[in-house]
Formats: sequence, C-alpha cells, structure tokens
Amino acid sequence: MLGIARSGVYRPPPPANDDELALLRRIDELYTRWPFLGSRRMTAMLRAEGVSINRKRVQRLMRRMGIAALGPKPRTTKSAPGHIIHPYLLREITVDRVNQVWAADITYVPIGRGFLYLVAVMDWASRAVLAWRLSNSMDVAFCVSALEEALARFGRPEIFNTDQGSQFTSAAFTGVLAAAGIRISMDGRGRWIDNVFIERLWRSLKHEDVVCCESRAA
Repeated sequence: MLGIARSGVYRPPPPANDDELALLRRIDELYTRWPFLGSRRMTAMLRAEGVSINRKRVQRLMRRMGIAALGPKPRTTKSAPGHIIHPYLLREITVDRVNQVWAADITYVPIGRGFLYLVAVMDWASRAVLAWRLSNSMDVAFCVSALEEALARFGRPEIFNTDQGSQFTSAAFTGVLAAAGIRISMDGRGRWIDNVFIERLWRSLKHEDVVCCESRAA
C-alpha cells in the first residue's frame, strides 16, 4: 500500500485453512463497516450470525490481523507545553473534492524485535496516500519531510488536519502550512474519531499483509 517491502517489515503469518480464511474475511467486513468493534462485540455479532466461536479466538484472530477497536493512541500523540493548538475545522463540512482536506498521522510499524515510526499524509476525499516517511525516532523532521514532498507533488490543500501531537503542533510543521496559506485544523484532545479516515489507513496497512498473503496461499 505504501511501497514498504513486506518481507522487511512483517513476519509471514502461518497459512490459514479455508474455514479460518472465511472467518478472517468476515471479521474484516464487520470491522470495516463498524471500526469501533472490540473483541467482545465482534464475538456477539459473529454468534448472532450463527458462528460458533468464543471471545478468546476472536481476540487471537484480531491480533493476527493487526486490528483493534479504533481508540486513542496516547503514546504517539504527546502534546508539548507552549505549542499553539488550532481549532478543529471539519465539523459540519462536506469533504467532496481532492485537495480540499489533507490529514497526517503517526503509527508504529513492527520490525523484528523493535519498531519504526511511520507518518503518512492523506487526501480525505480520494483516500490517497500522498507521501510517507519512516523514522526510528519521533523527531519532527520526518513529518516535515513527508509534508514538503506532498506539497511539492500534489499542490496544497485548503485545510490540513492532524492530532495535537508535538510533531504537528511544532513551529517547524505549522510554519510550512502557514507559509503555504493552508488553514490548520487539529482534532479535539483525545478525539481520535476526528481523523477516522487515516485511522482506517493504519488498520488496512497492518491487516492487508495477513489476509492478502493468506488468500494467495489458499
């Protein structure tokens, strides 16, 4: 999805049989429609469809797929005292055209015994990833680099939305946006749902290697 070599990032999962693959796909369908489902509610929905399954197995499959109910990510969203927090501008706005709203966020990418940080810039209307960077630290430089590449390649959005993480509230990051005449929007504190599209990107990125690889192996 982002051009990252899967072999260098993920350990290949064990193959699934046909029944388990069908179950993985159904969990994915339910999660895509209701990304706030945790293992308890997912188990209840599967049982309501006639699937004989316990919560422990659902938890194991969801971990294997790299999915969890969308929620706060405190370790990647650390605010900094003194940084200016901009208001959230997307409430009541219909986003229906390219370059109207872009967003950025940071997540973890597991590698071997450790992890890297991944930042991505996304267009809300097209859901396209415009630029991304990997880093072994949370320094603002890799976020600024991704932003500058997106602007150079795709022009500029009217609004740019992020969370209140210190990288995105820093003068280095907001200065690039201000210099380009872009309006700055920030999620409410703890309001991860305000950036739900990029949250879904992370879910897809971490899940696609499991189901896609198992589909090819089946």
